[in-house]
Amino acid sequence: MKIIISPAKKMKVETEVEHQSMPLFLDKTQILMSYLQGLGYEESKRLWKCNDKITLTNRERLTDLKLTNNLTPAILAYEGIQYTYMAPQVFEKDQWNYIVDHLSILSGFYGILRPLDGIVPYRLEMQAVVQLSGYKDLYDYWGDSLSDQLYEDTDIVLNLASKEYSRCIERYLTTKRRFITCTFGEYQKGKITTKGTYAKMARGEMVRFLAENRIDDLAGVKDFNRLGFRYHPGESSDKNIVFIKDKEEHNVSGWD
Repeated sequence: MKIIISPAKKMKVETEVEHQSMPLFLDKTQILMSYLQGLGYEESKRLWKCNDKITLTNRERLTDLKLTNNLTPAILAYEGIQYTYMAPQVFEKDQWNYIVDHLSILSGFYGILRPLDGIVPYRLEMQAVVQLSGYKDLYDYWGDSLSDQLYEDTDIVLNLASKEYSRCIERYLTTKRRFITCTFGEYQKGKITTKGTYAKMARGEMVRFLAENRIDDLAGVKDFNRLGFRYHPGESSDKNIVFIKDKEEHNVSGWD
């Protein structure tokens, strides 16, 4: 069983922890880097959909960017709610071994990352409107390469990624490739509603739960019971494992 998660927009550099591998599609990343470096200021701002401060920061990064220098292990490079709840920086040895064997991070810039691949800070979401010659968008650019790599040595993928990222895998599924999504929601007016903050928290906590218990089958996934979420067989299917949150638990008012 393999597990996929999304990256985060905010990134940090952690060069004191050595990376152990290089990204698998670095040649394609190099092409994207050259494309980004060739954009003007306003083009960059439109692509990234951000304010002037973030645009300037990311353009400065691109100026002298080297894909082989000052690298951070991918799992430690991203900051955000999901990664806070995963807390990979305090993984024990067995938990590190588990995520190395099972976890992949999808990326608009790198395609697919293993936890200990060395990466640099970047800004490029999978749904960004790039204009690369011969390609409609980044989904077209990466094509089936990410899906083929992911299913190379497994036939089951547990999807903890957002729709923006899981889409690049789903469109290349076959009858031999199982793709199981975890949904984290709560009942509101008789319907299941998913809230972004809770979902990010739960996805990170799920990775930690899987690593702590070294779970490698779907039966074990259903035992997840953190942050007030419980497996709900009545709402689940063979393609979607649904966890419903107890409304009285874990109030996170104030998160954005």
